Amino acid sequence: MEHLINPKVKQIEISGIRKFYNLVSEIDGVLSFTIGLPDFPTPLHIKEQAIEAIENDMTTYTHNAGMLTLREAAAAFMSEKYSLAYNPNNEIIVTVGASQAIDIAFRTILKEGDEVILPGPVYPGYEPLIKLAGAVPVYADTTGTSFKMTKDVIAPLLTEKTKCVVLPYPSNPTGVSLTKEELTEIADLLRGRNTFVLADEIYSELTLDRKHTSIGTILREQTIIINGVSKSHAMTGWRIGFLMAPESIAKHMLKVHQYNVSCASSISQMAALEAMKNGKNDAVMMKEEYRNRRDYVYSRLEKMGLRTVMPDGAFYFFVEIPDGFSTSLDFALELVRKKKVAVVPGSAFSEYGEGYFRFSYAVSMESLIIGLDRLELFLEGK
Repeated sequence: MEHLINPKVKQIEISGIRKFYNLVSEIDGVLSFTIGLPDFPTPLHIKEQAIEAIENDMTTYTHNAGMLTLREAAAAFMSEKYSLAYNPNNEIIVTVGASQAIDIAFRTILKEGDEVILPGPVYPGYEPLIKLAGAVPVYADTTGTSFKMTKDVIAPLLTEKTKCVVLPYPSNPTGVSLTKEELTEIADLLRGRNTFVLADEIYSELTLDRKHTSIGTILREQTIIINGVSKSHAMTGWRIGFLMAPESIAKHMLKVHQYNVSCASSISQMAALEAMKNGKNDAVMMKEEYRNRRDYVYSRLEKMGLRTVMPDGAFYFFVEIPDGFSTSLDFALELVRKKKVAVVPGSAFSEYGEGYFRFSYAVSMESLIIGLDRLELFLEGK
């Protein structure tokens, strides 16, 4: 019966990140720097709120867009943190993680033949969803701009078919973010075009060197914002995201969301409510630790002679593979085989990631020290 499967589904593949993670997870003693998973526990006050919600039988459907109290709290959080103004009644949807938010956004705005510009290298979760919607991914090569999606990188790729430009910042896999000035230039380029901006800002609370700026404050009428609690509050498994857009756009995305999942988990929504109301600064401690780890990793990579761009957000380095390896996969496999250190081959992040590897520092300092010691020995041929 496989021949009856939707051809678009048959053509997409499991994420290269997951493929490599699954491969190395079967090897004993491997130190993994592969997955973008905060190594901090969900804050206790959030877990306690979820337990209370279970005990109080808050286990029924909620409004399709999510509990109004949560949408109100999310609106207040985004306003206070990033000066974003979205009406909780009709411009915010609580989703099953940021991934579902991206999916319903694409399925709402894209039609067959549309083009979507996205940076290369980039998180592999966008391309399959674009293709499933019948649209065409168009990669912008950011390897010459320190991985920044700038106005000059985007402009040559714009056509009459360009329906959306994806701006994920801080970036997975590079950790690079965009300044207010850079975002303003992009907004000026796109203003008035029949083009949406999908701003994936899931790492906004983990911007390390400056305050995060959202393009939603500059080009609100064309922007769809993705955010959530996964990275900011170490709640990846709770699966709560936020989709924010002007009411004229959000009302259509809500229809897709309704028929897709009905609503996000009621218990997880209660946990997210606690995060938004009483955990506004939960990310501060994590951010400070990530900054310490980043600085340590950067100093070690520099001493090893490995070339990379200093990340200013998230918890990743995107590093050029050393000479002597034909592909990033060859390098990653050899590193696992010889030193039991797992990193993600850059090829998992589009063709523009070839020649690099992603190193996640969302692990303990102890693991970083051991892993980087092993990497150094590997480079020295020991």
